[in-house]
Amino acid sequence: MQPMSDGNTDPSPVAIENMEGIFRAYYPRLCYFAFTMLDNKEMAEDMVQDVFLRLQGRKHDFFAENALKSFLYLSVKNACLNQIKHKAVEEKHALSAHLSISEDPVALNNLIRAEVYGEVHLALMGLPSGCKKVITLSFFEGMKNEEIARKLNISINTVKTQKKRALQLLRLKMDPRAFALLLLLNP
Repeated sequence: MQPMSDGNTDPSPVAIENMEGIFRAYYPRLCYFAFTMLDNKEMAEDMVQDVFLRLQGRKHDFFAENALKSFLYLSVKNACLNQIKHKAVEEKHALSAHLSISEDPVALNNLIRAEVYGEVHLALMGLPSGCKKVITLSFFEGMKNEEIARKLNISINTVKTQKKRALQLLRLKMDPRAFALLLLLNP
């Protein structure tokens, strides 16, 4: 089984034959990407699962990771836009259906966020439990330190300490550019 390689500097290339590896690497990113368009977590997860079902039948069509990533992101984007059109939520979303991701600044920003959060998700797997919980609540759920302290029944200082420790560990595990973007993208 050969990993896909196209000169991409992605730290975790995925073998196209390994659907579980592809799912683990891209599912959180794609769910976040879909959520930014739909603002509905369950609908976003359903869209991404449908895309992976379609990928299962086409996995032999891809020989490079960039082609796979393009298929996944464009499929999720198109599925989300179809959902938005179907519900007629906003005219601006319907107009962006004709733009590629690189031409649509909102979609491009969401793609960058999804990639950074995907890398964070992979890096989180190696963090201690307390750090992982605090960073997940802070970065993925947008909770403030006080809310995290209440939810986990710990002090605010413990939240701050765990967050600081997690960021130090993430800085060591992540690509420096992705880590810098993470700090810029996190509210």
